[in-house]
Amino acid sequence: MLDKTNHHMTSAEFREAGREVVDWIADYYDWIEKYPVVPDIEPGDIRKNLPAHPPEKGESFDAMMQDVDQIIMPGITHWQSPNFFAYFPSNTTFPSILGEMISAGLGVQGMVWKTSPACTELETHMMDWMVELLGLPPRFLSSGKGGGVIQDTASSAVLCAMLAARERVTARQSNKTGTPSNLVAYTSTQAHSSVQKAARIAGIGDDRIRLIDVDATFAMNPTALEKAIQEDRLAGLVPFFVSATVGTTSSMAMDDIYSISKVLDDSIWLHVDAAMAGSAAVCPEFRGMHDGVEMADSYCFNPHKWLFTNFDCNCFFVADREALINALSILPEYLRTPEHAAGAIDYRDWQVPLGRRFRALKLWFVVRHYGSKGLQTHVRQHIELAKEFESWVSKSNQFQLVTRRSLNTVCFAHRKGNDATERILQKVNATGKLFASHTKLGDQYTIRMVIGGHNTKHRHVLAAWDHFCSMAEEVVPQ
Repeated sequence: MLDKTNHHMTSAEFREAGREVVDWIADYYDWIEKYPVVPDIEPGDIRKNLPAHPPEKGESFDAMMQDVDQIIMPGITHWQSPNFFAYFPSNTTFPSILGEMISAGLGVQGMVWKTSPACTELETHMMDWMVELLGLPPRFLSSGKGGGVIQDTASSAVLCAMLAARERVTARQSNKTGTPSNLVAYTSTQAHSSVQKAARIAGIGDDRIRLIDVDATFAMNPTALEKAIQEDRLAGLVPFFVSATVGTTSSMAMDDIYSISKVLDDSIWLHVDAAMAGSAAVCPEFRGMHDGVEMADSYCFNPHKWLFTNFDCNCFFVADREALINALSILPEYLRTPEHAAGAIDYRDWQVPLGRRFRALKLWFVVRHYGSKGLQTHVRQHIELAKEFESWVSKSNQFQLVTRRSLNTVCFAHRKGNDATERILQKVNATGKLFASHTKLGDQYTIRMVIGGHNTKHRHVLAAWDHFCSMAEEVVPQ
């Protein structure tokens, strides 16, 4: 007799729907260039097409997919389009998707070793692989005092680093009595906003984070950092944390980690954020940007940007894992296990949330599919395309470089100034043919051209340049 109380999808129904979803995703990538990169809609347009109330009875999978096509797709910004040049890439590739599907199917909750040993041990192994792939210092390997963990984003990584630094400098007293008001953190004026947010969450506050001036390349000025630290110490404050950036968000500027490390002593934690640029270190010729990272207490980069692994996946390394664990570990009775007592890694102690997904699977799939040679090939191709785009800007009588190209990022502006540059970018993006974003470097409104989409080819970059030039002629006739 049919059990009408069981509303679950059967395995047979799942197989059929799953095949349809895989075909749908494959078709999407085959036809992605036909979509406008940015949808031409207004706020509220999607919600007005959704039912006001949840359904009382379950609906068919076909009905769901019909609404995906008719309601959801018109509101998608196509990050995977080869004509997406804004912000930074957020690459998703088929091997990564397959790894994510298996992770979702297993439904692992990997908070401690016991809750799924494979989840923990594959992650530890993958982090050690990343050290080798990027040529990072051995101090970040799990075989020593350090080790790596997969966070969701670089924002979580810098928060965890700051909490570890806070507990180290206060001899683990901040978690007991609260954050002292005399602690001071430092980063550059070009650093990601996540550093300031971390300072707020960690109880440091806006008044105790110093935004250090940058040099002509928009990299942190180590002399200015040293001066700020000295002044704060003379004022009775306690410098405890510095976040350096390898590849700033605005212009991909490279802080000089080695010079920064030389103005610090052992009481100050040095964190290095290489969220975007770090992936380029799979190519040995670009590892010079990491000079000095052997002095860092922590380091992170995002495979979900430029290493073809879908969001979210941040690789966070520490030189002393005990400092991180001491800051974050709370051990209630219900989480005690014999394996923990014997020294097994419980990654819940390395992050803010308790729960965690099996993210290592998708990274494992990507590295095994591409291999180091494949990853290097695509990173080098993107950088060569950026070099060519830079050469077009340099020779143009309409546009000029705002700063030198860094890896795959070109920052440029119209020669007629901010108003012209802004209007050109607005017209370019309004066509839907491509999507680029902007920043301000100094007082200059700047277009950012970031070339890193896994399907982006020479023809896409050339078409983008032609489009910029034609829109410039409309906005500022010669």
